Amino acid sequence: MRLRLYVDESGDHTYRNLEDVGRRYLGLIGVAIESDYYRNEFQPRLESLKQLHFPHSPDEPVILHREDIYNRRHEFGVLSDTARNDAWEHDFIEFVRSARFRLITVVIDKKAHRERYGDAAEHPYHLCLTALLERYRGHLKSVGGKGDVLAESRGAPEDLSLKKVYKDIWEQGTFYITGREFRKVLTTKELKVKKKKNNIAGLQLAELLAHPATREILTARGKISPISPSFGARLAEAFRDKYDRIGRKLFD
Repeated sequence: MRLRLYVDESGDHTYRNLEDVGRRYLGLIGVAIESDYYRNEFQPRLESLKQLHFPHSPDEPVILHREDIYNRRHEFGVLSDTARNDAWEHDFIEFVRSARFRLITVVIDKKAHRERYGDAAEHPYHLCLTALLERYRGHLKSVGGKGDVLAESRGAPEDLSLKKVYKDIWEQGTFYITGREFRKVLTTKELKVKKKKNNIAGLQLAELLAHPATREILTARGKISPISPSFGARLAEAFRDKYDRIGRKLFD
């Protein structure tokens, strides 16, 4: 069995303005999908869903982007119509509910982490990626599979830094897992990095799930107020059974 982990984030990766609750937390999400299923069912179904709700030329594909959807920008302006918005939300939630994937979410309370470790505090994104890869390795081992990782591009300097973190883990391991154990299940020492504008279905799903998945963990730990009865809350219910026992982690 071959899988790929699609990675995206919710929040700010810096240690600036940590008193602002909107910048205090960083969530990193990984969506693990089996490759044959992704090619034959998952990706075509998502494209059909986009074509149904946001008709477009295949030469100029619609890219699902949370901020644009939320603000009804560009192609998503049609969602200002209540009936069309309700239909889109219903169909997307049903897509998430029925799709076959495993979800991993790692969240860091940057303010608490910085106060605890001071200047020795790790880079938030790198710390979350380490925990994400440990859990992905556990999932691959449990299903007897192998896989690679594809993350959303965040800019040249950030991408190079992230690739180095990944390569170091592949070669040397982490505090808990040896590099040899990672190499048994990860098929390449290179982290793949691409932009969502390339119309990568897995990255688009990760983008739309990252925010509600992060909020769900923070709510459960009493870090933020409960999620209101919203699209995000209903979406969280749809993907809740996509976790396994090691699928969630909060650093503080």
